[in-house]
Amino acid sequence: MTRVRQFNEDQGALFHGDPVSAAPGPRLPSYIRDHRARLRDRFLAGGPEALPDYELLELVLFRAIPRQDVKPLARQLLDLFGDFNRVISAPAARLREVRGVGDAVICELKVVEAAAHRLSRARVIHRPVLSSWNALLDYCRTAMAHAEIEQFRVLYLDRKNVLIADEAQARGTVDHVPVYPREVVKRALELNASALILVHNHPSGDPTPSQADIDMTQQIRLAADALGIVLHDHLIVGKAAELSFRSAGYL
Repeated sequence: MTRVRQFNEDQGALFHGDPVSAAPGPRLPSYIRDHRARLRDRFLAGGPEALPDYELLELVLFRAIPRQDVKPLARQLLDLFGDFNRVISAPAARLREVRGVGDAVICELKVVEAAAHRLSRARVIHRPVLSSWNALLDYCRTAMAHAEIEQFRVLYLDRKNVLIADEAQARGTVDHVPVYPREVVKRALELNASALILVHNHPSGDPTPSQADIDMTQQIRLAADALGIVLHDHLIVGKAAELSFRSAGYL
């Protein structure tokens, strides 16, 4: 039997595609209606800077929970995860552990996260990376800074240092990710790339490279050099800062 609707008991809302278009229910109390209208007006007039994190999160939750006060849930999520960015980038499994969070809420949060990733990626893909360095850092922060496990990505560049591919090579644990220099260089040859930038994150928040990070980078550099491929940099992304191997003297 096809399920047309799914009732989320924790949220007290029907979810079928767009929750706003679900079957009619009790009319919102005026104080909630007015609060939502004021938040939308402030956002439209002043942009995201006009709202603190919990109110911006409320705006996201409005669509997922159309007939309930979402302020308590917004504050609960921020208390648990820390800030707006960490809430939207939290793993779905962890979000689901929070009372009041169901599929509708997770979907809305992940749509916002996906939109942020695509917008930041659009500023760097198929563009000269070395002349758009700040945009590249913004993209790396958005994609990796709040991840709870280590991820390793390789940015492949052509002869004009235009980004032609951004590929996740591996996902690891909270403090380790396996990387195979041979596979990194093999993929560069397949893409006809002339240069590389390595990027990985440190979920601990501290971007200081480990000895394993340094050794792995040197192995990739040697393998790339042998084939005439330039390793421009290796970026380690922490929660609040990034480290460039080249700027720090490791390359």
